[in-house]
Formats: sequence, C-alpha cells, structure tokens
Amino acid sequence: MTNSLISLLAFIVTLGVLITVHEFGHFWVARRLGVKVLRFSVGFGRPLWRRRGRDGVEYVVAALPLGGYVKMLDEREGEVAPAEAPRAFNRQPVGSRIAIVLAGPLCNFLFAIVAYSLMFVIGVPGIRPLLDEPKPGSLAAAGGFRKGDLVVAVDGKPTPTLSAVMLALVERAMAEEVIRVEVLPECEVGCEAERAVEERSGLRTRTLDTRDAQGLADMAMVFDGVGLTAWRPVLPAVIGQVAPGGAAERAGLQAGDRIVQAQGEPVADWRRWRDLIELHPDQPFRVRIERDGVEHELELVPDARENEQGRRIGFIGAVAEVPEDLARSLRVVVRYGPLQAVGAAVGKTWDMSLLTLRMLGRMLVGKASLDNLSGPLTIAQFAGQAAHAGVMAFLSMLALVSLSLGVLNLLPVPVLDGGHLLYYLIELAKGSPLSEAAQNLGQQVGIAVLLLLMGIALFNDFSRLLG
Repeated sequence: MTNSLISLLAFIVTLGVLITVHEFGHFWVARRLGVKVLRFSVGFGRPLWRRRGRDGVEYVVAALPLGGYVKMLDEREGEVAPAEAPRAFNRQPVGSRIAIVLAGPLCNFLFAIVAYSLMFVIGVPGIRPLLDEPKPGSLAAAGGFRKGDLVVAVDGKPTPTLSAVMLALVERAMAEEVIRVEVLPECEVGCEAERAVEERSGLRTRTLDTRDAQGLADMAMVFDGVGLTAWRPVLPAVIGQVAPGGAAERAGLQAGDRIVQAQGEPVADWRRWRDLIELHPDQPFRVRIERDGVEHELELVPDARENEQGRRIGFIGAVAEVPEDLARSLRVVVRYGPLQAVGAAVGKTWDMSLLTLRMLGRMLVGKASLDNLSGPLTIAQFAGQAAHAGVMAFLSMLALVSLSLGVLNLLPVPVLDGGHLLYYLIELAKGSPLSEAAQNLGQQVGIAVLLLLMGIALFNDFSRLLG
C-alpha cells in the first residue's frame, strides 16, 4: 500500500472518528433535553450513504469530510406543526441551548482524555532527556547548562521524557519569563536518576531567560532556539531501519547495511553519514556499503525538506542501528495505574488545550507566525506518518487533533459553536435574544473569518507540499 493511500485512509479515519464524536455530543444532549433531531450528518454535500433509523433520524455520510452537523427541528428554518413546536430547538430555554452547543466540543475533550488515559495505562514510550554541550553564546550556555545534565523538571513540572521537556519549554517560553529547569548533573546514560529525583539529592537548578527571546513557540525549534542539544551517542554508520517508500528503500539500502564510503570519502560514524545526506538534497551521490561481508556500490538520491532555519537539507528515511543495551538505557516508558492515568490524561488535555489557545493568541497579536496554521493536507500527512509509526502514535495524534477541534470550536466566532455560545450568553445577560439583523451580520463576519483562516491554512499546506 502506497504512502499516499495510507495517508488518505488515515485522514478519512481521523476526521470520520472526530467529527462523529463531536456531532454525537450535540445529538445526545439534544435528544436528552427533548429536542427533535431530524438529521445526523458526517460530512457536507452530496450524501454517499443514508439511512433512516427507527428513531426517525436520518443518518448520512456525505462526500466532503471536513465537518458535520446535527439538524434539529427549528421554527426559524421551516414550518413546524403545533404539536411538535415544544420539541423545536428555538423553543428551548437558553440554558438547554447552551448545553447542546457545549456538548460537541466537550465530547472532543472527553475523547482526548479517554485516548490519553488508554495510552498512559499501556505505557507511553519516550527518550530520556539527557543533554549534550549547549551551543556557545546561547541562552542555555548563559543559564549554566552542561553536558550530561538530565532534565527532571521545568518550573516544577516533572519531565520524564525529551518530548515532555520540549512541550514544557514551549509552554513556558510563551510567557516570556525566566524558566527554572531542575537537572541531575553529570548523569551517565544509565545513572540512577529516579532515585536521585525521589530523594531530591544532587539536583541543580539551571535557568533560561526567555524574556527577550523570539521564535520559541514551536516544539521543533525550541531546543535550537535556546541552545539546548539532546545527547547523541557516537553510533556506527549501520542502517537500523528503513522507512517504506523513502529514498533509502528506493536506492536498495537494507537494515544491517554498513556505510563504508560516500562520494569517495570514508564514513566514520552515523553523524558524518547524516551530515553527508543533508548536504545532497535531491542530488545523486555514490555510496559504498558492506552487506553480509560483501561490498556493494549504489546510487542514492536523498529527498529534500526544509530544516528549522529554512535551509533545504536531504533525508533518506532511515535510522541508525542502536546497540540494545544503549537503547534500553535511553528508553523511558511513562505508565500509570487506571486512576492515575485518568488524572494524568486530564492534566495532559488541559495543558495541550492551554498551549493551543496561547499559540492562537500569539498569532493574533503577531508574536507567532501564521505558518503554524495547518489545513487538511498537513493533517493527512501527519495522520499517515502516525499510522506508519504504530497504534500509540496514531492514538496520540487523534487525541491532539480532537482537543484542537474542541478549542477551535469554542472560539467566539459566529458559525462556530463558540459563536452560538456567545449569542446565548448575551441573551442570558440581557434577557432577550440578539436581533435577527445582528445575528445575520455575525454569521457573515464568521464565514469571512473562517474562509480567511482556511485560505491561509491551505496556502501553508501547499507551500509545505511544494517545498
């Protein structure tokens, strides 16, 4: 199965599941509050499948899978029989209408909590947050970071994995304050870090002064922005794993191949091999390998992408072979019991939701680039990558997209759930609904805002796709 087909299927599954979850929230609460539901649609446009249930609701799967809707009986949208009028949405108390509107985003948050809970019960794999020498002249160097520091907490929040450190730094860097980072210094790969953290012995505090720093609102760039470097072992130039469809597979590279030479230059270790690959985006070069004791020569054409600095670099879709004892010492699995997992999942959902809101706020005031907006093409690409990476990665991606949908739908933009919620809160405060003219104007503004955001997101998608 090709990468494009896997990405398409993963995209359809992702949107199908999350749209259904969202719309089911509206549907379930509306039914419980006595509102008559006419249609439950996943997608817009021409129906691909439809069925009328015993409950009288028409269930539809439509052609355009970029949203969905629950159509309820409403006197503003057509004539309603007098006997059915009490079941019309517009006849419900404002509190009931608020509950129905809130139910969709809340179901997205609930889905994220369930997904994260399941992940924490199974065990979330990660990499031990061990640091290398900081970049000279960087915030990390000024803050006293040293090679061998093991990060155990950022501003008091435990960080058992490298990704947890990155997420905490992005979150705290947005506040543009001095970040306090607790580390265990001079920690060897297999050091007894857990015991040191538990006993609070030997820990040191480093600082990162981000008050005047720029460009720290991206997990992929935050380490480079503050000058931190994850510890990298010196590994032999041996292929450990080859990604399907990548440049390495196209060239005929296999797991276990040892790189002997590239462009006539001896390759001492994996770092030098990676550097050579990055220097040849979309450029063919000769590679000599050793396989089963026999040397072979082949031509490799690395694919191209942009790095954090906007420079085109090569990549081939292959990772190094890591000795098992080293891999075990670097591997961390974050696992909780069922009750602890739910608490951790609630905290994770809360943190990620706040991070999404802060990012949107920074984009609104110009402190973060609009390049961070992503549309359906980027979501499809990430969904495909997550599906390739396994069930845990795909579940994590579903949780992240679900809570993002929940946050975005609560924004006070007419047309979105948050816009309807704003109308009902105003009605609650003033004792009467907004005028129809005001609501129509709000709808027009909301549609214009959404079209603008969708245009930017699609532009970003095509820019990434075309390099």
